[in-house]
Amino acid sequence: MEIKMKKGDEKMDNAFNTPVQVLDANMNAGEGKAKLPILKCILLGIMAGAFIAFGGASSNAAVHNIANQGLSKTLAGCIFPVGLMMIVFVGGELFTGDCLMIAGVVDKRFSAMAMIKTLVIVFFSNMVGAVLIATLVYFSGLLDYTNGALGAFTIKVAYGKATITPFKAICSGILCNILVCMAVLMATAAKDIVGKVWAIFFPICAFVIGGWEHCVANMFYIPAGIIACMNDTYVAKTEELYGITADQIASNLTVGGFVSNLIPVTIGNILGGMVFIALPLYAIHKSKLVNHTK
Repeated sequence: MEIKMKKGDEKMDNAFNTPVQVLDANMNAGEGKAKLPILKCILLGIMAGAFIAFGGASSNAAVHNIANQGLSKTLAGCIFPVGLMMIVFVGGELFTGDCLMIAGVVDKRFSAMAMIKTLVIVFFSNMVGAVLIATLVYFSGLLDYTNGALGAFTIKVAYGKATITPFKAICSGILCNILVCMAVLMATAAKDIVGKVWAIFFPICAFVIGGWEHCVANMFYIPAGIIACMNDTYVAKTEELYGITADQIASNLTVGGFVSNLIPVTIGNILGGMVFIALPLYAIHKSKLVNHTK
C-alpha cells in the first residue's frame, strides 16, 4: 500500500518510520497474523507467554527482598521489558499487542472473525506458555531464595491480584495496554535494534512502575502463586512477612480467583489497546493512506 506523506513527514523518515508508516506496517502485520496457520499461531503464542513469564520471574527474584516500594517497582520495571524484547526480536504472538489488529479490521484488510479467532488462539496459547514457566520456576528451586522469602513474595503478589476489585482491574488493564501497545508501535517506528530496545523499554518500564494489570503477565503471576502454595514453608513465610494467613490464601488463591482477575483485566487490556490506541490512530491517519477503505 502506498502512503501519502506531507513534506515534514519526509524529513523524519531518515531517522525513524513516521506514524503513518507505523500504522500501515502494523496493519500489514495484522493481516499476516489473521492468515497464520493454527499450529503456528499456537506455537508463537506459547513462546510469547513464556517470554513474558521470564520477565515476571526474573523481576520478582530481583525485587522480592526490597522494602522500599518505589525502588522495588523501578528495579522491576527495568527488568520486566526483556519479555517483550524477546517477542519483538525472536518472534511471538502476544494477546495484548494483537489487540491493535482492530485497525486492520476497520480498514477492511481482514474480517472481524479472523481477528477474534487469532485473539482467542493467542490468548490461551499465551496462558499455556506462562503456566509452563511458572511450573518450571517452582520445581527449579528459585522460590527458595532468601530462605523462602521469594516464595512468600510470589504468593503475596498473586494474592493481591486475585483480590483486586473488577472495576479497578478494568481501569488498570486499560492503562497497562495503552503503554504495551505504544511499546509495540514505537518498536515498529525504530529502524535499528538499539532504537527498538529503548522504544520497548520505557513504556513497559512505566506500566510496571505503575503496577497496572497485564492479562498475560497475570497468567504467570497468579498460577505461580497458586503453585507456590503447595510449599508449607512459603505459606508460613507469607504470614510472617506480609500478615496474609493460610486461610486467606486458601480462600483466594484458587482457579476461581485466577479467573476473577483475568476476565476484567482482559476486558481492560482490550479497551486500552483497541479503543484508546488503535482506533484513534486509525482515525487520525487514515486519510494519509492512499488506498484506505472509505
